[in-house]
Order: sequence, then structure tokens, then C-alpha cells
Amino acid sequence: MKIILYWFVLIVSIAVIVSSCAKSDDSKTASTDNTTSSSGDSSDDSSDNSTSTSDNSTSTSDNSSSSSSSSSGLEMFVGVGGISSGGNITTYVYKSTDNGSTWDNASIPYVGKHGSSSIAFGDNTFVSVGAWAGGNSLIRSTDNGSTWDNVTGGQEGLSGVAYGNNTFVAVNKYITRSTDNGTTWDNASAPTGNDISSNQNFLKEIAFGNNSFVAVGSYGNIIRSTNNGSSWDNATWVHTVEMNSTLSDVSFGNNTFVAVGMGNKIIRSTDNGSTWDNATVPSGINSFNDVAFGNDTFVAITSVCGPCKSYVVRSTDNGSSWDNGTISVGELQIQDVAFGNGVFIITSQGGLILRSTDNGSTWDNMTQYDSNLPNITAVGFSN
Repeated sequence: MKIILYWFVLIVSIAVIVSSCAKSDDSKTASTDNTTSSSGDSSDDSSDNSTSTSDNSTSTSDNSSSSSSSSSGLEMFVGVGGISSGGNITTYVYKSTDNGSTWDNASIPYVGKHGSSSIAFGDNTFVSVGAWAGGNSLIRSTDNGSTWDNVTGGQEGLSGVAYGNNTFVAVNKYITRSTDNGTTWDNASAPTGNDISSNQNFLKEIAFGNNSFVAVGSYGNIIRSTNNGSSWDNATWVHTVEMNSTLSDVSFGNNTFVAVGMGNKIIRSTDNGSTWDNATVPSGINSFNDVAFGNDTFVAITSVCGPCKSYVVRSTDNGSSWDNGTISVGELQIQDVAFGNGVFIITSQGGLILRSTDNGSTWDNMTQYDSNLPNITAVGFSN
């Protein structure tokens, strides 16, 4: 009997031990599964959070970029031109967001009579100046050129505009400036004895660099301002009464102002526009109508008609000497030149746009000439 009881107790004990071991194994298995699940969730959450953080970081980077350029974060070229028909002016805006490779254009007839001669960008605002008789001297856009508003002021007509130190300055017979992104404008005074309000004595264009605005115009006029356009001084250069001394444009780069004009004239200043020297220019070109700077290169353009022929010259030594570039536009007149994102853009008649990716050495047509489209008389970049 004892033996039977002994064996019974032994069998029960073994059964309890085996059952206990089985539960322990199940517990370990469950624990392992939970650990795996937890690890997976943790990895997923971490990955998602990391991705979210990365996206937010990218967004921040984009916003940071947009604050220094256009309001949408896009860097773009914007060109403006107009067509006159029956006394009405239809203004066209051309836009490119891919460094000038492709362009969209749209008419904005509600602006009224506006013939753009110059365009500038600053504080997320494009300002275009220029007008036909009785037209709008100033229009502005705060949405990357999609819509434009007329700006009221005491200006009869303007030919040049530039931006610097939170200030737009526009010139022609008058000097006018805006410190509120082109919303309102106040007239400034020209230097004493410089009667730019006369019909034959006016300013053509303006540029900003090294805290200085420099404006150039007819009869070799050069004036400069070091207080954001509030007051102006005459610069030193040989002024003549010959019309072929008219200076048509000015640009700034590498601590150098370069001005171009009629009479095959290119001059340069390395002291913020105070004094100027003549540069060496290729022969056979009668005048220059525009100049731009980028990638340590100045590019100047002109069209001479009878029949029309266009020229491009370029300088890689801060305007001291110039070489011919290659351009082919037939007998069309080229209008304006601008630089942005490593690319030079030239605009022409009939909506024709050319682009150079080798600092003005060679040029490719990005659009085709269309006689139904306007001359693109001004182009700027939202830098």
C-alpha cells in the first residue's frame, strides 16, 4: 500500500512539474511576442516621427528660402511687354520657374496702358515701370507676377527701377522712391544744376550696389545716392552735349559699376560710382542698350537697325575689356538682359526669349518669334 501511495505521489509531482514548465515556456513565448510587437511599434513610430521631422525640416528650409526670394519659395524670371491696338494697351507677363527653359505668358489687360521699360524685385514684390502716353507708370505684383496692381503717384513716365536696402528707386524725368514695397512713392530731388526734368535731359536706368544707387542717362548724366535715394550727387565723367553720349543702362557686380550707352560707349567705376573710366570695347558696334552681371561676367547687348542686327559682348575682368558673344536672332531687335540662377536671359521682339548657360558665350532660343505677341521689353529675376 505504501508503495502504491509512493508511486501515486511521484506521478502527481511529475505532472505538476511538467505543467509548470509548460506555462513557463508559454509565458516566455508571450513575452517574446510582446517584445517583438513593441519593438516593431517603436520602430514604426520612430521612423514616422523621423520622417515627419525631416519633412518639417524641409518645409522650414523652403520657407527660409522663400523669405529671401519669392513668397512661394520659387525663384523665377518674369518678363513684361505690351501690345498697342486702337489706343488700348494689353500688357503681357512671361514667367519661367525652370531657369528660363520654358515660359508661360498671360495677358493682364486690366492694368491698362503700361509699357514696361524696366523691372526690379525685392521684398517679395516685382515692380515694373514705364508707360505709353497717358498710361500707368508703375505696376506691382506680390504673387510672383500672377496679378498686378496699378500704383498711384506723381510720376508721368519712368524708364528705370532698382531695389536695395528695402527701397525701390525709379527714375526718368523724376526720381521717386518707395520704402513700403512699392505701395506708395515719394519724389526725391536731383542734384543742383542737373535739370533732369527738361525734355532732352533725363535719366534712363538705375542700379544698386555697395549701399549706393547709381543712375545714368542723357548727355552722359551720372548721379549717385548713398542714403537710399533721398538725396543725390553728380558723379565725375566727361559730359558732352552730343546725343551719342547718352548712357542707357548700368549694372553692378564685383564692387564695380558698369554703364553702357550710345557711341559704342562702356564705362566703369570701382569707387561706388564717384569716378568713371572708359573700357575697351569691340569695334563695329554703334551703341549698347542694356547690361547685366552674373557669375563674374558682365553681358551687354544691343540691336542696330538698317537692317537690324543684334550684338552681345561680354567681360570677365570686371568690365575692363570685352569680347563678342554669339547670337542669332535674324533681323529682330533684342530688348533686355538679366541674370539669375547661373543663367543669362535675353528678351526680344514677338515674345522671343534666348538663354545662355555658359555666361553669355552662346545662346539658345527658348521660345519662337510670333508677330502676334509683344516685344518683351523688360525681364527680371526674383533673387
